[in-house]
Amino acid sequence: MSDSSLVPERQLVFSPGLAATIGLEEAILLQHLQQLFEHREPQLRDNFAWLSIEREYLLTSLPFWNAVDLHRITRSLVDKGVMLMESPPLHSSEKLVFALNEPVRANQPAPVQESPPPPTRRSAGLLPVHWSPSEDLLQLLALNHNIPRQFALDQLEDFIFYWRERGETSHAWENKFRQHVTNNWRRQQQTRTSDFEVRQPTPLDNNWRPSMDAMEIMQRGGVATDFIEQAIPEFILYWRERGAAPKELNSKFIQHIRIQWARYTSSLEHSTEPRRIVDHWQPSADVYDILRMSHIDLDFARELLPEFIVYWKDSNQAHTSWNSKFLQHVKYHWAKRHQLQQTDTSHGGQQGTHSTGRTRDRSLEDDLTDTSWAS
Repeated sequence: MSDSSLVPERQLVFSPGLAATIGLEEAILLQHLQQLFEHREPQLRDNFAWLSIEREYLLTSLPFWNAVDLHRITRSLVDKGVMLMESPPLHSSEKLVFALNEPVRANQPAPVQESPPPPTRRSAGLLPVHWSPSEDLLQLLALNHNIPRQFALDQLEDFIFYWRERGETSHAWENKFRQHVTNNWRRQQQTRTSDFEVRQPTPLDNNWRPSMDAMEIMQRGGVATDFIEQAIPEFILYWRERGAAPKELNSKFIQHIRIQWARYTSSLEHSTEPRRIVDHWQPSADVYDILRMSHIDLDFARELLPEFIVYWKDSNQAHTSWNSKFLQHVKYHWAKRHQLQQTDTSHGGQQGTHSTGRTRDRSLEDDLTDTSWAS
């Protein structure tokens, strides 16, 4: 406080907009130093107006700060590119030698102004050659964006080169650097390419299972569930030996199963190994196509199927092609049926004593082994 109650202290004035941009403490100190240019004569060096202020004067006019606080805040102003400083740290130096980072126009000394220009203009300046982000900004990038400290520092050289080449001024270099780093980080994450990290291939776990969607797709394709389950260990072993699993693991598995299932069903259909007939055996579509081309009634063929299956199950015999057997069986009975119809017609619809060619007078074994229809 002032030594005399009759002389009030000078009020400190600062811009709220400037405080929101560079910080409250920085705005207070900057505008306090700026007012000193009105009453002191600066020295023009390197196109900047330099001023020397005693540390004790600052401590007296700003009694709520100590020498360490003043050094911290002036260092922050320098880091933000707002101020230039030549003197050692204030906690060990008697004077502060500084200049606002705003070049003086050619052939003009630093004028003494009655009213200072807007703070936002006076605080804007070129990016210093040796500028670096504050520790607070690096921690902010790490906490809010998960950006590693080293990644942010690696962007510094390009950032300085870009803005020095453009020659633009700014009062918020830290904010521009934050945007520069976050944009590069997002770009790296989107392309999944990193120059600072080598990703090791992830081996496929032995407990891996295809997703529910993949299982549903394969089952709707007619693949048996047991066949899928038996193929999983082989699929895992294949990719484990390759050292890394593909990104589209479920798609790869579906493709693998479809190929294996096609081979399996094809081998069953065209196998040359004799097999017994099964309970619910059905002739292939090719059999019915052949019967249709032979003008044989398909309903007539379907009526013969149950008797055909029962006979061959009871006989316990194995054959390489049940389709051929069934085709032979149907053609034989179809020929016999027409032969009987012709015989009945020639005898005026009366059956003679020698009508022993009817199927009810012959055993099924005789019918199946008789190939006279083919001659």
